[in-house]
Amino acid sequence: MSQTATHTIREGAFGNGTHLSCRACGAKSPLGPFYACMECFGPLEVGYDYPTITREQIEAGPKNIWRYQPLLPVPVDVAGFPNTEPGYTRLIDAGNLARELGLRKLWVKDDSGNPTHSFKDRVVASALSATRELGLKVFACPSTGNLANAVAAAAARAGIRSVVFIPHDLERPKVITTAVYGGTLVAVEGNYDDVNKLASEIAGEEEGWAFVNVNVRPYYSEGSKTLAFEIAEQLGWRLPQQIVIPVASGSQLTKIDKGFTELGKLGLVDATDYKVYGAQATGCSPVAQAFRDGHDVVKPVKPSTIAKSLAIGNPADGPYVLDVARRTGGAIADVSDEEVVEGIQLLARTEGIFTETAGGVTVATLKKLIETGQLDPEAETVIINSGDGLKTLDAVADRVGPKVTIPASYDAFVKAGLQ
Repeated sequence: MSQTATHTIREGAFGNGTHLSCRACGAKSPLGPFYACMECFGPLEVGYDYPTITREQIEAGPKNIWRYQPLLPVPVDVAGFPNTEPGYTRLIDAGNLARELGLRKLWVKDDSGNPTHSFKDRVVASALSATRELGLKVFACPSTGNLANAVAAAAARAGIRSVVFIPHDLERPKVITTAVYGGTLVAVEGNYDDVNKLASEIAGEEEGWAFVNVNVRPYYSEGSKTLAFEIAEQLGWRLPQQIVIPVASGSQLTKIDKGFTELGKLGLVDATDYKVYGAQATGCSPVAQAFRDGHDVVKPVKPSTIAKSLAIGNPADGPYVLDVARRTGGAIADVSDEEVVEGIQLLARTEGIFTETAGGVTVATLKKLIETGQLDPEAETVIINSGDGLKTLDAVADRVGPKVTIPASYDAFVKAGLQ
């Protein structure tokens, strides 16, 4: 047993996780409610001592993220606690979209099928486990929308208090689909970076609060690895050659890379090469700009884009996204709001998948990367659809609707040329 403040952490609370490691200087810290290195104030992530893990062991698990329990910072009995059981979403063979774009093979990892219709259910489930094991009593977050939904829903399921902070001008559907769960929803005047700053201040002052993407971030972010695990398993235990991922804070991209790397080291897949590409909206593209300019530092920007779920002007993982893209031979690119809307419609028209604005960014960026020759059309490619289009209806509301309005008669049908 180990002690944090007034709470005793039980043995195995974080599964095979053994310590926290600084991503900047490598210094190690004990497992606990810590997120900044005591040596250099760099960000912390979970380190592991993995036993032998087999494909058969994983395949025998539940059809949600807990099948990967040995690879996550969660206890062996995590599935026995009330949670939203996210994951194991569809990997769709996107042949229609591939043909339209000139790709040999394309897959869409469709995370709109999660309980609150975005990938955030994965990271929140991991954060909820850490919150419980650390004895924290308030489940909280700053959010651009999808995380707000996931935190409020998970807290309701677990029977704990939630407090969610959002920008005051968030899309109305995301406000409603957070408030409906009955937790405390707080609208903050300003953009996401203002909200995040407030959350960090509260986390530093209030005891017993678990801000999922602040003071329990090391555990929270590990949930994104399950996207990598599922993609590899669904491909028949192999890695794709290319993957395009939307970038907000950048955590999803870096953890998918970490997941692929861990699978290779554990012998669960052949450690083949893959390229990682990041997608941003031009109105909030600090990582893409740094990539183009050859910089290692990401300069903060003030967001101005319809892709609000990606509108983080000072992305915490920005430098690490650059590292991953450059190390793997990928790239970070951005697209205009007009291209975002076209991307939403393109995916819907070709594959019957209605994505939110973040997915529109990803599809449009995929198209741009092909057109600019940065992405190999002959290589097997995966793109991430991180959320459901029903959350961002305003993006396409003035673009779609009835083709024609006719009287209720067959003659009118014929006259309109609809045969």
